[in-house]
Amino acid sequence: METYIMAIDQGTTSTRAILFDHESNVVGIAQKELDNYYPQPGWVEQNANDIWAHTVGVMFEVMAKCGVKDSQIAAIGITNQRETTIVWDKESGRPIHFAIVWQSRQSKSYIEELKAQGKEAWIREKTGLLLDPYFSASKIRFILDHVKGAQKKAEEGKLLFGTVDSWLVWKLTKGKCHFCDVSNASRTMLMNLKTMDYDEELLALWNIPRCMLPEIKDSSEIYGSTVGLFDHEIPIASMIGDQQSALFGQTCFSSGDVKNTYGTGCFLLMNTGEVPIFSNHGLLTCVGWRRKQEKCYVLEGSVFVAGAAVQWLRDGLKIITTSEESGKRAAMLSSSEGVYVVPSFTGLGAPYWNADARGAMFNLTRGTTQEHIIRATVESLAYQTYDVIDAMRKDSHLAISSLRVDGGASRNDFLLQFQADLLQCEVKRSFISETTALGAAYLAGLAIGYWHDKEEIKTLHRDGRCFLASADDEKRKMRLAGWHRAIQGVCTFSQKEDI
Repeated sequence: METYIMAIDQGTTSTRAILFDHESNVVGIAQKELDNYYPQPGWVEQNANDIWAHTVGVMFEVMAKCGVKDSQIAAIGITNQRETTIVWDKESGRPIHFAIVWQSRQSKSYIEELKAQGKEAWIREKTGLLLDPYFSASKIRFILDHVKGAQKKAEEGKLLFGTVDSWLVWKLTKGKCHFCDVSNASRTMLMNLKTMDYDEELLALWNIPRCMLPEIKDSSEIYGSTVGLFDHEIPIASMIGDQQSALFGQTCFSSGDVKNTYGTGCFLLMNTGEVPIFSNHGLLTCVGWRRKQEKCYVLEGSVFVAGAAVQWLRDGLKIITTSEESGKRAAMLSSSEGVYVVPSFTGLGAPYWNADARGAMFNLTRGTTQEHIIRATVESLAYQTYDVIDAMRKDSHLAISSLRVDGGASRNDFLLQFQADLLQCEVKRSFISETTALGAAYLAGLAIGYWHDKEEIKTLHRDGRCFLASADDEKRKMRLAGWHRAIQGVCTFSQKEDI
């Protein structure tokens, strides 16, 4: 009887269940959109009960679609939106507050207070993270401060915290397992990067009781089995943050391997091996995965606006009708003729970290057309990626021979060719688009012996189209110089007060 690995890919905008066979083929997918709530500007929340309900729904849906019985599911792997924070009552299982999503800035005041106290360098040395509301610690603190009696209940061991992986495992096992994996724990700002355990000084700083935190586990091991959901209990055998999962799914197993997910933003991760590298160029250091005696650290750089810039062309400026149209119209010109678009609509991420920056266009003339703006916008994805990879090169001193890519915008041939030209290296598009889910499936399969080892997994990996560098180096340098002048202009303008 054929058996499969089920990956639960719980993202910011949707929840999906995907079945993979032994050859890593996608057998079936079920997906359900997830509502986001915006109670105030800059605040983003979700209903954790919806996350759970949608997860159950897509699990049953994909099995029904494929005619697969629960006894044919060899294991479940979970990959999730990271940093999103859920606090729930241990006895009732009910969340005490809506989940605070990773994007949300509602805990910003705590961060500003710690920056004023000069805690930033100290926290970064322990965690590898920048002091920012992005991460879970300040979100936990917000919930404990804003729900009546929550701090007292937490100290009494009556409340539990979890990132989404923890929440789903707790629900799947009916409260038997309160775990998270090390990749998600490394994004809480409560874990010491070197010990891979919660840091007592950080817990004291945030006044977060250790008893509410999930136990930190490997990214690939059997944590427990489903309880009461299916006739057949299914082992839960992997948990990993979505970006680290995509790195594993792209088989970036060696130091210097880099992947980029071109989604709403860009998420670039470099495998740096078993020793953490702390960045001097605005990158984050966190855990990629841990399994058995193997551990992997990564350098990460996040670009806030990537595919969202193409959506802006479609929905905001209305100069394209579909996202796919952007590549075709960009290719109608031989160059952007000096036009640059910096899509810093929500600030600049790595390596600049300028929260006050806003979008801008540069070098417009009377001859500027829609195609110039479209091309410059698509090029901005590649320029931002170049800046992060350049920072990775400087921090790691590792050579980068190729970039593996996935995500929606990776289907844009013009973008990937321009990216290869800028980086002067191969850009390899994944043959399988579901690399995030595939990483969780691989790790679950390894835990139960479905796949023997990473060498076997490498034999299953298939690259799609490969883009080779072909640009004139002098033109490349000129284009990059213009881009960096545009970035400087945006940063300078952000410092000026409104008139």
